[in-house]
Amino acid sequence: MSSRQSDRREFLKRGAALAGGLGLAAAKPASAQLPDPEGMIVGTDDLVAYGKRSRFEDSKRIPHGGRHSPDAFGLDFHIAAPLQESVGVITPSSLHYVGTTRGSYVPDIDPAKHRLMIHGLVDRELVFTMEELRRFPSVTRLHFIECAGNRSRSSHTTVQETHGMTSCAEWTGVLLSTLLEEAGVQDGGEWIVAEGVEEVKGASTIPVNKAMDDCILCYGMNGEAVRPQQGYPLRLLVPGFEGIFNVKWLRRIKVVDQYYMTYNDYGHLTQDPATAALGYQIGPKSVITFPSGSQRLPEPGFYEISGLAWSGGGKVARVEISTDGGRSWQDADIRGEPQPMAHTRFSMNWTWDGNECELQSRCTDELGQVQPSRAQVAAFWNQPPDQPVRVKGQDNSIQPWRIDSDGNVHNAII
Repeated sequence: MSSRQSDRREFLKRGAALAGGLGLAAAKPASAQLPDPEGMIVGTDDLVAYGKRSRFEDSKRIPHGGRHSPDAFGLDFHIAAPLQESVGVITPSSLHYVGTTRGSYVPDIDPAKHRLMIHGLVDRELVFTMEELRRFPSVTRLHFIECAGNRSRSSHTTVQETHGMTSCAEWTGVLLSTLLEEAGVQDGGEWIVAEGVEEVKGASTIPVNKAMDDCILCYGMNGEAVRPQQGYPLRLLVPGFEGIFNVKWLRRIKVVDQYYMTYNDYGHLTQDPATAALGYQIGPKSVITFPSGSQRLPEPGFYEISGLAWSGGGKVARVEISTDGGRSWQDADIRGEPQPMAHTRFSMNWTWDGNECELQSRCTDELGQVQPSRAQVAAFWNQPPDQPVRVKGQDNSIQPWRIDSDGNVHNAII
């Protein structure tokens, strides 16, 4: 008998013995079969009812803009999402950024008592309960929201600090156009004023053309109810517009014939309905999330550069990456199918040679708009090229990351 046949026979014998052992074990009481809980996550009623992430994952949001959240009185201010640890394009609800420049307590609203009123220049003034809103045809769409104050400074060290005031979620609700058609917008109704339930009333003025286009009254976020910090039980989503127009805890919409100056509109004045949409629009914009500030490449070799791109002008059409400080560019791969006014994941295979270099990315949207460099922004505002750029208004300029020869990554903005 060959040694191979002998080994095979011995293997079969051991397998039969093991099978017999398992058969005997099956006859023991069920309690004897319970696994040792050490190294296991033991089920609990809470975990069955609502799961949680692994204890080994610690990605978290941080206060943003120099003000602590919460402050001594429990008020929340800006809170930034951890883009450096994001994968895909959807921001988990618990990690979605929060923007509230004046500080706010989060309203604790009973959805059974909440009402939405639509009035002003309409044929029929209407008041809806949440139950009634849910009876209308719904839509589910992927959209980003971004604070207009989302900008990079030389003092910022991570992508969470430079770009963490944007997030992307799957939103579910009823189109605003459906309710406005139900109410009947009268001639001369060119704007809407949307108001939320806040200590300091949050309100924004939006062109009625935008309201009738793609705005959503959202009660759902990432497959569940909108979180309280995001406007529970109802928020307005204005795709592609600055975050301040996406009114949370929505309670009232008034159709009006002129631009209304509200608290939220201070510094966002565009009273011409024909140009307001472009004036309020975000992007195009992109940022490399890996490798990015405060991360480290352990050694030369292969890496996948990855990041996020988005635009208020529609879909992302192209993303380019430079590994030499903007002197040359290569097309990045777009991961998945780009959606209008949504984060889009991009990546590029790259072999780092261990020398100091600078990474950049730039986005082009479907309208042909191209993300500008810091130098182009400086030239636009007639600023000296040898001094730090002070971006006025929205900042969608290119973010550079410098990789030192030891692999440490730094913000390259001066």
